[in-house]
Amino acid sequence: MTRTAGWRALRIALLAAAVLGACAHAIGVFPLRFVTQLDLAIADSRLRAFMPRTLDPRIVIVDIDERSLAEVGRWPWGRDRMAALADELFVRQRAAVVGFDVLFAEPDTSSGLPALERIVGANAELARALERPLAQLRPELDHDARFARSLAGRNAVLGFYLSGEPGAQRAGVLPAPLFDAAVLAGRPISFTRWRGYASNLPVFAQAAPAAGFFNAVPDPDGQVRSVPLIAELDGRHYEPLALAMLRRYTGVSEVMPVAPAQSWLPGSYGGLDRVELRQGSERLAIAVDAQARARVPFRGAGGARGGSFEYVPAADLLSGRVAAGRLAGKLVLVGSTAPGVYDMRPTPVAEVFPGVEVHANLLSGLLDARIPGEPDWAAGFELAQLVGVAVLLIGLLPQLRAIRAAQLLLGLLAVLVAGNLWAYRGLGLILPLASALLLALLLYMGLTVWAYIVEGRSRRSLARLFGTYVPPELVEEMARDPARYDMRAENRVLTIMFCDMRNFTRVSEQLAPEDVRALVNRFFSAMTGAIRAQRGTLDKYIGDAIMAFWGAPVADTRHADHAVQAALAMTRQLQALSAELQHRGLPPIGVGIGLNSGLVCVGDMGSNIRRSYTVMGDAVNLASRIEALTRHYGLDLLVGESTRQACVDPALRWIEVDRVRVKGKAQPVTLFTPVTEEAARIPTFDEQLRHWQLALTQYRLQHWDEAQAELRQLQPERPDSVFAGLRRLLDERITDHRSTPPPADWDGAHTFDSK
Repeated sequence: MTRTAGWRALRIALLAAAVLGACAHAIGVFPLRFVTQLDLAIADSRLRAFMPRTLDPRIVIVDIDERSLAEVGRWPWGRDRMAALADELFVRQRAAVVGFDVLFAEPDTSSGLPALERIVGANAELARALERPLAQLRPELDHDARFARSLAGRNAVLGFYLSGEPGAQRAGVLPAPLFDAAVLAGRPISFTRWRGYASNLPVFAQAAPAAGFFNAVPDPDGQVRSVPLIAELDGRHYEPLALAMLRRYTGVSEVMPVAPAQSWLPGSYGGLDRVELRQGSERLAIAVDAQARARVPFRGAGGARGGSFEYVPAADLLSGRVAAGRLAGKLVLVGSTAPGVYDMRPTPVAEVFPGVEVHANLLSGLLDARIPGEPDWAAGFELAQLVGVAVLLIGLLPQLRAIRAAQLLLGLLAVLVAGNLWAYRGLGLILPLASALLLALLLYMGLTVWAYIVEGRSRRSLARLFGTYVPPELVEEMARDPARYDMRAENRVLTIMFCDMRNFTRVSEQLAPEDVRALVNRFFSAMTGAIRAQRGTLDKYIGDAIMAFWGAPVADTRHADHAVQAALAMTRQLQALSAELQHRGLPPIGVGIGLNSGLVCVGDMGSNIRRSYTVMGDAVNLASRIEALTRHYGLDLLVGESTRQACVDPALRWIEVDRVRVKGKAQPVTLFTPVTEEAARIPTFDEQLRHWQLALTQYRLQHWDEAQAELRQLQPERPDSVFAGLRRLLDERITDHRSTPPPADWDGAHTFDSK
């Protein structure tokens, strides 16, 4: 195995490992913790970005805050205070439902009644003496009974706590289970399971039978993002405080866990599709994850100043400072934000977040049916997403240049993120994203780094190959970004040049063979040097002719200007070479250069035996025809109208030579020859150009007399002037047309029947 093949095998192995690892994570065979953590971070950012940050007026939090503790007394308060608070909420404020994020697990001893009863019980004589007074005082001194009376017959929902610790105690009375275990039909649902509990005293459980747990299960990073919508203890299932309040508020009687009809990944998923609240024919579906947990749709930063919910200090209610009926029809949560009570939780929206507001946010989402959820097919979606990313990038990245590859990556990442946000905002779906983003980055880095390190050698060879065609400075430019350049054929707008040495046969007849070779080498070297100086690409030498083009392989927006400047430089180089030949007593040599611009196919072309980097197309053929016409017009340089239109160099002046129809083309083309600004400084140049243009116009209108009148006004100062030769040629044509008039549909173009 060669070194290149070994590197290629290693690359394939690494790419395959990245793809297979991501897929194994998606289906849960080999979960990657850092990917899970990244998904959580993405979910947190998405949650914060779309939080409504508005007040929910339906829910009020009665806060046992620091001011209330300072005014009423330290926690826990006597049940007489809690009874007074309950009476205030239900009677004077007319709250719709009151939920207690507080546990009443132990008897109240603040009244002294238990101590008095112990004393009386130990002394029979005292018991007989105090029997009647004690019976009269007991209703007032039994704060637990008083609080129970305040709860009885009202929409009160108590809270209780579940424990998962081994050997956890069990205290208090739990509410009735949500549903009979038979509804699960033996399906092994991965409910959050608990071992113990701390619930309310029987007297309170009897007075207010509705209750919900106030546990929130933190994720591995310690943050609270979800609350179990169904928790399991000893095969019985219970609901959270927020759901219990919702059911009390709406009258929903039935909670039904609904399993998916079929799993996308059979045997790997044992969760629920949703939890349904049913009341008659009405259904409210709540999205849950595999452990029947519901994501908390946080509304804002939390706390009394967070703006999501109204906070009312408990002391204000107990003192009657809150206007009667202000909380009428509202759902009230009684909890504490005081640091000493320690009901603060870390969440994605705040490091210190009131636990009671976690329940308020969940309750708000339940009321609006606005609980985002991870569907049971999320694993299948993640797997399909990973396969799609892998196929797209592995298939396209090796074919693209560096910039295009980066654009593809950025576009793909944007599509993944936008699709994920749309699913969250529009459909309430929490879909995995981190694995696809990481895989896309890994594949991009792997493929591009491979291309830079391992395939860089072949690309540098390619640049060296181009060095036989293009100037060294362009090769250096290509080497800075080799991925942009290859020899594959493509369509581009270029400027093409054909250059032919004139009078070569006469000169070569008078020279020895070695002198002919030296002359040809000097001619090619001079002409090629001028081409390369203007960023041109040498195509080939054809006998004593040269073919070149501009605009490839390195893109050049001024390819036409550079081609014209190269042609003018070539004519100047030839003057020096021709003068040297004349000094040696030899005939001078000339040059004919034709330029044309247009869409051509450029790239590596040829046979299996020999190939070259060249151009093909109609624009190339026309450039060759234009070069051949230089002999007819007696000019060194002719330029097609497409090249003239593409030139923007202000230092050039242009003479329109003729409108012609060359062999093989039906459409006429206008020919021009450029004149440098220095040459155009002849005092009479502008006047001569004006007469020549008028002569052409009259000629094309078949106004022969007027055309010849303009030609007579055209008196070049030198016999070798451009206008001198053009004047003679046009005058001869007019004479011919007088004797043989052109056809009725003549468009003013002169037709050439030969190449």
